[in-house]
Amino acid sequence: MPDFVTVARVGELPPGTARQVTVEGRWIGLFNIGGVYHAVDNLCLHRGGPLCEGSIRGSVVTCPWHGWQFDVTSGALVQDPTVGVSHHETRVAGDEIQVKLSD
Repeated sequence: MPDFVTVARVGELPPGTARQVTVEGRWIGLFNIGGVYHAVDNLCLHRGGPLCEGSIRGSVVTCPWHGWQFDVTSGALVQDPTVGVSHHETRVAGDEIQVKLSD
Protein backbone atom coordinates (compact mmCIF):
# COMPACT_ATOMS: atom_id res chain seq x y z
CA MET A 1 0.00 0.00 0.00
CA PRO A 2 1.46 3.41 -0.96
CA ASP A 3 2.59 5.83 1.70
CA PHE A 4 2.49 9.62 1.78
CA VAL A 5 5.58 11.20 0.21
CA THR A 6 6.77 14.76 0.91
CA VAL A 7 6.85 16.71 -2.36
CA ALA A 8 7.05 20.38 -1.30
CA ARG A 9 6.86 22.75 1.64
CA VAL A 10 3.98 25.04 2.51
CA GLY A 11 4.73 28.47 1.05
CA GLU A 12 6.61 27.13 -1.97
CA LEU A 13 3.44 26.88 -4.07
CA PRO A 14 1.29 30.03 -3.89
CA PRO A 15 -2.49 29.81 -4.45
CA GLY A 16 -3.42 29.55 -8.13
CA THR A 17 -0.14 27.91 -9.14
CA ALA A 18 1.11 24.41 -9.92
CA ARG A 19 4.31 22.45 -10.33
CA GLN A 20 5.39 19.01 -11.38
CA VAL A 21 6.61 16.65 -8.69
CA THR A 22 7.70 13.02 -8.90
CA VAL A 23 6.20 10.39 -6.61
CA GLU A 24 7.48 6.82 -6.91
CA GLY A 25 8.69 7.54 -10.45
CA ARG A 26 5.36 9.02 -11.57
CA TRP A 27 4.91 12.61 -12.78
CA ILE A 28 2.29 14.36 -10.68
CA GLY A 29 0.85 17.85 -11.07
CA LEU A 30 0.58 19.52 -7.67
CA PHE A 31 -1.92 22.41 -7.59
CA ASN A 32 -2.74 25.00 -4.93
CA ILE A 33 -6.38 25.98 -5.35
CA GLY A 34 -7.35 28.60 -2.79
CA GLY A 35 -4.91 27.24 -0.22
CA VAL A 36 -5.96 23.60 -0.71
CA TYR A 37 -3.50 21.25 -2.41
CA HIS A 38 -4.56 18.80 -5.12
CA ALA A 39 -2.53 16.21 -6.98
CA VAL A 40 -3.34 14.60 -10.33
CA ASP A 41 -1.38 12.69 -12.94
CA ASN A 42 0.47 15.39 -14.87
CA LEU A 43 0.01 13.96 -18.38
CA CYS A 44 -3.00 15.06 -20.42
CA LEU A 45 -5.01 12.16 -21.83
CA HIS A 46 -4.92 13.64 -25.33
CA ARG A 47 -1.20 13.84 -26.18
CA GLY A 48 0.58 13.77 -22.82
CA GLY A 49 0.84 17.53 -22.36
CA PRO A 50 2.15 18.76 -18.98
CA LEU A 51 -1.00 19.81 -17.11
CA CYS A 52 0.90 21.74 -14.43
CA GLU A 53 2.08 24.16 -17.14
CA GLY A 54 -1.48 24.99 -18.20
CA SER A 55 -3.58 27.97 -17.20
CA ILE A 56 -5.69 27.60 -14.07
CA ARG A 57 -9.14 29.12 -13.64
CA GLY A 58 -10.90 28.16 -10.43
CA SER A 59 -10.24 24.44 -10.08
CA VAL A 60 -9.89 23.81 -13.83
CA VAL A 61 -6.54 23.50 -15.57
CA THR A 62 -6.31 23.80 -19.35
CA CYS A 63 -3.65 21.68 -21.05
CA PRO A 64 -1.16 24.05 -22.69
CA TRP A 65 -0.82 21.86 -25.79
CA HIS A 66 -4.38 21.37 -27.10
CA GLY A 67 -6.81 22.89 -24.59
CA TRP A 68 -8.26 19.84 -22.88
CA GLN A 69 -9.57 20.84 -19.45
CA PHE A 70 -9.44 18.92 -16.19
CA ASP A 71 -10.91 19.62 -12.75
CA VAL A 72 -7.92 19.17 -10.45
CA THR A 73 -10.16 18.49 -7.43
CA SER A 74 -11.28 15.20 -9.02
CA GLY A 75 -9.13 14.63 -12.12
CA ALA A 76 -12.26 14.57 -14.31
CA LEU A 77 -12.13 15.80 -17.90
CA VAL A 78 -14.45 18.82 -18.05
CA GLN A 79 -15.68 17.94 -21.55
CA ASP A 80 -16.53 14.33 -20.50
CA PRO A 81 -16.51 13.75 -16.72
CA THR A 82 -16.75 9.97 -17.19
CA VAL A 83 -13.00 9.96 -17.96
CA GLY A 84 -10.03 11.78 -16.50
CA VAL A 85 -6.58 11.58 -14.97
CA SER A 86 -5.93 9.92 -11.62
CA HIS A 87 -6.46 12.10 -8.56
CA HIS A 88 -4.22 11.47 -5.56
CA GLU A 89 -4.69 12.16 -1.86
CA THR A 90 -2.80 15.11 -0.39
CA ARG A 91 -2.18 16.31 3.14
CA VAL A 92 -0.17 18.89 5.01
CA ALA A 93 1.98 17.54 7.85
CA GLY A 94 3.65 20.39 9.69
CA ASP A 95 5.09 22.44 6.83
CA GLU A 96 5.34 19.49 4.41
CA ILE A 97 2.94 18.95 1.51
CA GLN A 98 2.55 15.22 1.00
CA VAL A 99 1.00 13.08 -1.73
CA LYS A 100 -0.19 9.48 -1.59
CA LEU A 101 -0.67 7.78 -4.96
CA SER A 102 -4.09 6.26 -5.57
CA ASP A 103 -4.26 2.53 -6.20
